Amino acid sequence: MISGTARGRKLKELQGMDTRPTTDKVKESIFNIIQFELEGRRVLDLFGGTGQLGIEALSRGAQRCTFVDQRREAAALIRENVKLVGFEDRAKVVQGEAMSFLSACREKFDVIFLDPPYQSGLLEKCVSEICRFDILGEYGIIVCESPAEWSLPPLEPPYEAGREYRYGKIKLTICRRAGSVER
Repeated sequence: MISGTARGRKLKELQGMDTRPTTDKVKESIFNIIQFELEGRRVLDLFGGTGQLGIEALSRGAQRCTFVDQRREAAALIRENVKLVGFEDRAKVVQGEAMSFLSACREKFDVIFLDPPYQSGLLEKCVSEICRFDILGEYGIIVCESPAEWSLPPLEPPYEAGREYRYGKIKLTICRRAGSVER
């Protein structure tokens, strides 16, 4: 962990090539960008992997986090990592497919992390579904991690594209729900 109440804790990782953890540099950048948007907020880590982004958000004061990953071993690892840092009471882990989760979702989130497998087409689909089902709370943000060449499709109001940040071959795109302050 980079900062917060779980600072210095080493999370367990999945073996193999199915998970591409966010690099420490990109993770640090994400949390520098959204540092004032976490306290007391509801977070969705849609492609949880190891749970590192959602756990970092909880460590920095998020109220609760829902983690979603379709792989059984990833969901089990997220549960292990959440227990390791003592956040079981503030975390919910769902083993399920991202698009199915979004279509059945009946709650709103303030911060949504989207880091699907690159080249899967899921990033565009998830952003579209989040906007269509309107599960982002007022003043909420979506953090999209993608290859540098990826472009955000046009968004319908009240959603709007925010800033882009490049880190070598990786790009972060911040989307916001209208009414939020441009950062």
